[in-house]
Amino acid sequence: MFLRFFEALRAAKIPVSLREFLLFLEAVKTGMVIYDVEAFYFLARTTMIKDERNLDKFDLVFSDVFKGMENLDVGDILNAVDVPEDWLTKLAEKHLSEEEMSKIESLGGFEKLMETLKERLKEQEKRHQGGNKWIGTAGTSPFGAYGYNPEGVRIGQDKSRHQKATKVWDKRNFKNLDDDVELGTRNIKVALKRLRKWARSGADDELDLNGTIRQTAENGYLDVVTRPERRNAVKVLLFLDVGGSMDPYIKMIEELFSAAKTEFKHLEYFYFHNCLYEGIWKDNKRRWTEQTPTLDVLRTYGSDYKCIFVGDAAMSPYEIAYKGGANEHWNEEPGRVWLERAQEQWPGSVWINPVKEQYWQYTHSTVLMQEIFQQRMYGMTIKGIEAAMKELGR
Repeated sequence: MFLRFFEALRAAKIPVSLREFLLFLEAVKTGMVIYDVEAFYFLARTTMIKDERNLDKFDLVFSDVFKGMENLDVGDILNAVDVPEDWLTKLAEKHLSEEEMSKIESLGGFEKLMETLKERLKEQEKRHQGGNKWIGTAGTSPFGAYGYNPEGVRIGQDKSRHQKATKVWDKRNFKNLDDDVELGTRNIKVALKRLRKWARSGADDELDLNGTIRQTAENGYLDVVTRPERRNAVKVLLFLDVGGSMDPYIKMIEELFSAAKTEFKHLEYFYFHNCLYEGIWKDNKRRWTEQTPTLDVLRTYGSDYKCIFVGDAAMSPYEIAYKGGANEHWNEEPGRVWLERAQEQWPGSVWINPVKEQYWQYTHSTVLMQEIFQQRMYGMTIKGIEAAMKELGR
């Protein structure tokens, strides 16, 4: 299409050089204009017209080559062209300056947001893009994907961007953490060693060197003495957040997970999404079909277990404080209720946060989580992990 446009300009005796045409193509390729005919017109005119005497001829050529383009709907184009599905998952994305973001107001509360969404689902007739009201993409509406609104429901978006959504209405797929990851440093394992309670139990499969020497001296012949291996008897429950906002910290979490499985013989782990609710799971691939009721976990593991939650505590405050505020499903009870039950069952509990401590105060949900855990939130640094283990060892 663009080559025909270039040839038509030359045929109309408009002096357009190949270099100018390549500059125009480069600007289009970088996405300087998308889905906007007027902006596309000015881009082409700016890059290829040097003399205003040629503007009239340029307008005639442009209208002839791109006749009818302004009437095309994006949906019609997608239906007419066989484009791979994965190319369409992200048609456009809204990027705003901090000043523009500050001008966009929220709707005023979780109930109001869900009520408005319900109304607009009834009214909406077709796909929308770039708007500020309907459910679509790349706009400032509270509903849809790849846009921006400080309090909205994200629908159909791949990965978190601004981390400000009140509710995410998507089915997310997460990978299990790898406990065989090679640790870049032994520091995490050293920090975890602060939580130890030695005990000898099980089969006699370790050589007791002192006992062997003593018995050999007494009997006059080699008398090998064995004993149970000395193990860390501390029992640990590990709850790991696998929400989208945790993606930047996966390597760090895997190192912690690997070190914990090495250090603690009595270790049970479960995954959760953002906040603790009525169901948790051990395999992210089967988290919808093989969930474990949280009540069963509370009843199974005694109060002698040490409980460690690992997550960035970054979510909508509604996910903690409100019924129905959870991502992906409707929770009958607020996340706060389940977290308080967990602390009643396991008094020795802490939260380890991979986000730098200096930023915690700027996220409302993180401040709420600190209150729930009575300030027992620690950073995922060597110093932070050591302090958490010291707290659990009391």
